[in-house]
Amino acid sequence: MIELYHIYKQYQPPAWALYDITFQISKGEFVFITGPSGAGKTTLLKIIFRELLPTRGQIIVNGRNTLIMPNHKIYLLRRIVGFVFQDFKLLPQKTVFDNVALPLIVIGAPFKLIKKRVFNALKVVGLHHKMKAYPLSLSGGEQQRIAIARAIVNEPLILLADEPTGNLDPDLSFEIMNFFKEFSLQGTTVVIATHDRELIKRFGKRVIFLDRGKLIGEEKN
Repeated sequence: MIELYHIYKQYQPPAWALYDITFQISKGEFVFITGPSGAGKTTLLKIIFRELLPTRGQIIVNGRNTLIMPNHKIYLLRRIVGFVFQDFKLLPQKTVFDNVALPLIVIGAPFKLIKKRVFNALKVVGLHHKMKAYPLSLSGGEQQRIAIARAIVNEPLILLADEPTGNLDPDLSFEIMNFFKEFSLQGTTVVIATHDRELIKRFGKRVIFLDRGKLIGEEKN
Protein backbone atom coordinates (compact mmCIF):
# COMPACT_ATOMS: atom_id res chain seq x y z
CA MET A 1 0.00 0.00 0.00
CA ILE A 2 2.87 2.40 0.88
CA GLU A 3 6.41 1.71 -0.36
CA LEU A 4 9.36 4.04 0.29
CA TYR A 5 12.75 3.38 -1.27
CA HIS A 6 15.90 5.30 -0.30
CA ILE A 7 14.09 8.53 0.55
CA TYR A 8 16.28 11.57 1.25
CA LYS A 9 15.10 15.07 2.11
CA GLN A 10 17.36 18.06 2.52
CA TYR A 11 16.03 21.52 3.33
CA GLN A 12 19.37 23.22 3.78
CA PRO A 13 22.80 21.59 3.26
CA PRO A 14 24.64 19.96 4.86
CA ALA A 15 21.90 18.66 7.23
CA TRP A 16 19.46 15.96 6.13
CA ALA A 17 15.84 15.98 7.36
CA LEU A 18 15.54 12.39 6.08
CA TYR A 19 18.43 10.12 5.12
CA ASP A 20 18.02 6.87 3.17
CA ILE A 21 14.60 5.81 4.45
CA THR A 22 13.26 2.51 3.11
CA PHE A 23 10.22 0.62 4.40
CA GLN A 24 6.88 -0.80 3.24
CA ILE A 25 3.43 -0.69 4.86
CA SER A 26 0.79 -3.26 3.88
CA LYS A 27 -2.90 -2.68 3.22
CA GLY A 28 -4.87 -2.38 6.45
CA GLU A 29 -1.74 -2.17 8.61
CA PHE A 30 -1.60 0.13 11.65
CA VAL A 31 1.87 1.68 12.07
CA PHE A 32 3.38 4.19 14.48
CA ILE A 33 6.31 6.38 13.41
CA THR A 34 8.12 7.70 16.46
CA GLY A 35 11.23 9.58 17.47
CA PRO A 36 12.28 12.79 19.23
CA SER A 37 11.42 16.27 18.00
CA GLY A 38 13.28 16.91 14.75
CA ALA A 39 13.54 13.21 13.89
CA GLY A 40 11.76 13.70 10.57
CA LYS A 41 8.30 12.29 11.40
CA THR A 42 6.27 15.18 9.99
CA THR A 43 8.48 15.50 6.91
CA LEU A 44 8.00 11.81 6.18
CA LEU A 45 4.20 12.00 6.40
CA LYS A 46 4.10 15.09 4.19
CA ILE A 47 6.20 13.31 1.58
CA ILE A 48 3.80 10.33 1.57
CA PHE A 49 0.92 12.83 1.16
CA ARG A 50 2.92 14.65 -1.52
CA GLU A 51 2.72 17.93 0.29
CA LEU A 52 6.52 17.80 0.03
CA LEU A 53 8.78 16.20 -2.56
CA PRO A 54 11.88 14.31 -1.44
CA THR A 55 15.33 15.35 -2.59
CA ARG A 56 15.67 11.85 -4.03
CA GLY A 57 14.16 8.41 -3.71
CA GLN A 58 11.01 6.64 -4.84
CA ILE A 59 7.51 6.38 -3.33
CA ILE A 60 4.74 4.02 -4.42
CA VAL A 61 1.27 4.61 -2.94
CA ASN A 62 -1.46 2.16 -3.86
CA GLY A 63 0.57 1.05 -6.86
CA ARG A 64 1.30 4.55 -8.23
CA ASN A 65 4.64 6.32 -8.30
CA THR A 66 3.61 9.62 -6.70
CA LEU A 67 6.83 11.43 -7.60
CA ILE A 68 6.11 11.34 -11.32
CA MET A 69 2.46 12.27 -10.81
CA PRO A 70 1.83 15.68 -12.44
CA ASN A 71 0.43 18.41 -10.19
CA HIS A 72 -2.96 18.37 -11.90
CA LYS A 73 -3.29 14.67 -10.96
CA ILE A 74 -2.47 15.04 -7.25
CA TYR A 75 -6.19 15.11 -6.46
CA LEU A 76 -6.24 11.39 -7.35
CA LEU A 77 -3.82 10.74 -4.49
CA ARG A 78 -5.78 12.96 -2.08
CA ARG A 79 -8.92 10.95 -2.84
CA ILE A 80 -7.36 7.87 -1.27
CA VAL A 81 -5.19 9.49 1.44
CA GLY A 82 -6.62 11.40 4.41
CA PHE A 83 -4.37 13.56 6.62
CA VAL A 84 -4.99 14.65 10.22
CA PHE A 85 -2.74 17.66 10.81
CA GLN A 86 -1.03 18.37 14.13
CA ASP A 87 -2.59 21.84 14.41
CA PHE A 88 -6.00 20.70 13.06
CA LYS A 89 -6.00 23.33 10.24
CA LEU A 90 -9.69 24.04 10.75
CA LEU A 91 -11.04 27.24 9.17
CA PRO A 92 -12.43 29.32 12.07
CA GLN A 93 -14.84 31.32 9.90
CA LYS A 94 -16.43 28.14 8.50
CA THR A 95 -18.93 25.87 10.25
CA VAL A 96 -18.07 22.32 11.24
CA PHE A 97 -20.09 21.11 8.24
CA ASP A 98 -18.13 23.31 5.83
CA ASN A 99 -14.78 22.29 7.33
CA VAL A 100 -15.52 18.58 7.00
CA ALA A 101 -17.01 19.04 3.52
CA LEU A 102 -13.92 20.78 2.14
CA PRO A 103 -12.17 17.73 0.61
CA LEU A 104 -15.37 16.80 -1.21
CA ILE A 105 -15.99 20.36 -2.41
CA VAL A 106 -12.45 20.50 -3.83
CA ILE A 107 -13.07 17.43 -6.02
CA GLY A 108 -16.46 18.75 -7.17
CA ALA A 109 -18.68 16.17 -5.46
CA PRO A 110 -22.45 16.78 -5.75
CA PHE A 111 -24.07 18.42 -2.72
CA LYS A 112 -26.32 15.43 -2.02
CA LEU A 113 -23.25 13.20 -1.65
CA ILE A 114 -21.42 15.86 0.40
CA LYS A 115 -24.32 16.12 2.84
CA LYS A 116 -24.49 12.35 3.32
CA ARG A 117 -20.72 11.84 3.66
CA VAL A 118 -20.26 14.76 6.09
CA PHE A 119 -23.08 13.53 8.33
CA ASN A 120 -21.67 10.00 8.32
CA ALA A 121 -18.11 11.17 9.08
CA LEU A 122 -19.31 13.36 11.96
CA LYS A 123 -21.45 10.53 13.28
CA VAL A 124 -18.40 8.26 13.38
CA VAL A 125 -16.62 10.73 15.71
CA GLY A 126 -19.80 11.49 17.70
CA LEU A 127 -20.21 15.10 16.63
CA HIS A 128 -23.04 15.06 14.06
CA HIS A 129 -25.01 17.35 16.40
CA LYS A 130 -22.31 20.04 16.04
CA MET A 131 -22.59 20.57 12.26
CA LYS A 132 -23.63 24.22 12.57
CA ALA A 133 -21.07 25.11 15.24
CA TYR A 134 -17.81 26.96 14.59
CA PRO A 135 -14.41 25.45 15.49
CA LEU A 136 -13.50 28.05 18.12
CA SER A 137 -16.63 27.20 20.11
CA LEU A 138 -15.41 23.61 20.50
CA SER A 139 -12.99 22.03 22.95
CA GLY A 140 -9.55 20.84 21.83
CA GLY A 141 -10.74 17.23 21.81
CA GLU A 142 -13.78 18.13 19.72
CA GLN A 143 -11.64 20.07 17.25
CA GLN A 144 -9.39 17.03 16.90
CA ARG A 145 -12.40 14.84 16.18
CA ILE A 146 -13.60 17.33 13.55
CA ALA A 147 -10.15 17.13 11.94
CA ILE A 148 -10.46 13.33 11.88
CA ALA A 149 -13.94 13.56 10.33
CA ARG A 150 -12.54 15.80 7.60
CA ALA A 151 -9.74 13.28 6.94
CA ILE A 152 -12.16 10.33 6.59
CA VAL A 153 -14.99 12.08 4.70
CA ASN A 154 -13.49 10.86 1.40
CA GLU A 155 -13.50 7.30 2.78
CA PRO A 156 -9.73 7.06 2.14
CA LEU A 157 -7.74 3.86 1.79
CA ILE A 158 -4.90 5.43 3.80
CA LEU A 159 -5.12 7.65 6.88
CA LEU A 160 -2.08 9.64 8.03
CA ALA A 161 -2.00 11.51 11.35
CA ASP A 162 0.67 13.85 12.69
CA GLU A 163 0.80 13.91 16.52
CA PRO A 164 -3.02 13.58 16.73
CA THR A 165 -2.98 13.42 20.53
CA GLY A 166 -0.21 15.96 21.16
CA ASN A 167 -2.44 18.52 22.88
CA LEU A 168 -4.86 16.16 24.61
CA ASP A 169 -5.02 14.63 28.07
CA PRO A 170 -4.46 10.85 28.45
CA ASP A 171 -8.16 9.88 28.47
CA LEU A 172 -8.91 11.90 25.34
CA SER A 173 -5.76 10.57 23.70
CA PHE A 174 -6.94 7.01 24.26
CA GLU A 175 -10.38 7.88 22.84
CA ILE A 176 -8.84 9.42 19.70
CA MET A 177 -6.55 6.42 19.21
CA ASN A 178 -9.53 4.09 19.41
CA PHE A 179 -11.01 5.87 16.39
CA PHE A 180 -7.86 5.10 14.42
CA LYS A 181 -7.90 1.50 15.63
CA GLU A 182 -11.48 1.11 14.37
CA PHE A 183 -10.56 2.52 10.96
CA SER A 184 -7.71 0.02 10.75
CA LEU A 185 -10.02 -2.88 11.64
CA GLN A 186 -12.27 -1.82 8.76
CA GLY A 187 -9.34 -2.14 6.31
CA THR A 188 -7.93 1.40 6.28
CA THR A 189 -4.13 1.65 6.34
CA VAL A 190 -3.29 3.89 9.33
CA VAL A 191 0.07 5.64 9.87
CA ILE A 192 0.49 7.80 12.98
CA ALA A 193 3.47 9.97 13.86
CA THR A 194 3.78 10.41 17.62
CA HIS A 195 6.36 10.83 20.35
CA ASP A 196 4.01 9.35 22.99
CA ARG A 197 5.72 6.09 23.96
CA GLU A 198 3.02 5.19 26.52
CA LEU A 199 0.33 5.35 23.86
CA ILE A 200 2.44 3.23 21.52
CA LYS A 201 2.95 0.60 24.22
CA ARG A 202 -0.74 0.54 25.02
CA PHE A 203 -1.80 -0.18 21.47
CA GLY A 204 0.90 -2.72 20.63
CA LYS A 205 1.24 -2.08 16.90
CA ARG A 206 4.20 -1.99 14.51
CA VAL A 207 6.59 0.85 15.34
CA ILE A 208 9.14 2.56 13.05
CA PHE A 209 11.82 4.52 14.93
CA LEU A 210 13.43 7.65 13.48
CA ASP A 211 16.29 9.70 14.89
CA ARG A 212 17.83 12.74 13.19
CA GLY A 213 16.31 11.72 9.88
CA LYS A 214 17.49 8.11 9.92
CA LEU A 215 15.50 4.92 10.37
CA ILE A 216 17.16 3.35 13.42
CA GLY A 217 14.90 0.36 14.04
CA GLU A 218 11.50 -1.31 14.00
CA GLU A 219 9.31 -3.33 16.32
CA LYS A 220 6.56 -5.61 15.05
CA ASN A 221 3.86 -6.76 17.45
